[in-house]
Amino acid sequence: MQRRPTITDVAAAAGVSVATVSKAINGRYGVGGETAARVLQVASELGYASSLGASSMRSSRTGVVGVFIAAFEPFSTEVMKGIGVALGDSGNDLLAYSSLTGNEHDGWERRSLSRLAGTIDGAILVAPTVVDLPGTIPLVAIDPHTGPAGLPTVDSDGYGGARLAMQHLIGLGHRRIGFVSGRQDLRSALLREAGYRSALDDAGIPFDPDLVRAGNYELRLSRDAAGALLDLADPPTAVFGANDLSAIATVQVAQSRGLSVPGDLSVVGFDDVPEAARADPPLTTVRQPMQQLGNEAVAMMLALLANQELRRPHVTLATRLVERRTTAPPRR
Repeated sequence: MQRRPTITDVAAAAGVSVATVSKAINGRYGVGGETAARVLQVASELGYASSLGASSMRSSRTGVVGVFIAAFEPFSTEVMKGIGVALGDSGNDLLAYSSLTGNEHDGWERRSLSRLAGTIDGAILVAPTVVDLPGTIPLVAIDPHTGPAGLPTVDSDGYGGARLAMQHLIGLGHRRIGFVSGRQDLRSALLREAGYRSALDDAGIPFDPDLVRAGNYELRLSRDAAGALLDLADPPTAVFGANDLSAIATVQVAQSRGLSVPGDLSVVGFDDVPEAARADPPLTTVRQPMQQLGNEAVAMMLALLANQELRRPHVTLATRLVERRTTAPPRR
């Protein structure tokens, strides 16, 4: 493996001292314009980059914003796209980090922050399990498990979005509507279930606990939940999945049983990840603006890094229904 070039290599190639290289790279006084240009050119040709740790010790700033996620999955990937675009012209680099060592458990954020201490100026936490974190650097949470708390937060209107999904199905004439629920430790999942029940109540449709099955945002459990709903003596004519994965799983289970979607079963999801539009048939879903979540979090982070007071420390973005081809009036 090729050795990483050092500051000593740059000094030797440019014919100057290590101190001169350090001054030129960090823009400090004491180096002539031509010399500084030569040093920077040589550093570029050699592929030299000063370490984050060294930069931090010199200036207390690294110019890096960390994004911590529990896992690389469709939601976090879309959020990160928004973060990357928003950071593009800020002069900050983006460091995406997931330890991938069972960090779905509570407290993974603390471990991640500890491991990257001194290398980042601030951190954006995507769906953190806890928010009582050490305040040594600015922190912003996107869709935290517990909802708005001491940290600045950005999330989407899960309750209102669930009502949009249900109002759409009820408006088509469905009365037996199943729900594949999300993780019960997530406030956003609980809000979606509350929206499901609220819309039923508004329409005068009695809540039936047999029509709610746990999918936990997991493919296997969502398939099991969909199968259990379709096995009922009086199965639903429509199913609302708490996220797109559970909705797509429901479509697949129905099709494997010879049912037509939406002829025999209507299905609505939540999130509008890219896979929703590519599904067969394309999934009707509630769109939460995942990339905008990232945009808003970066705006907060940049304000905090500039020592500015946040005008709105807790931001909730609107959701909207995207009609595709998995919903239709019931046949019965």
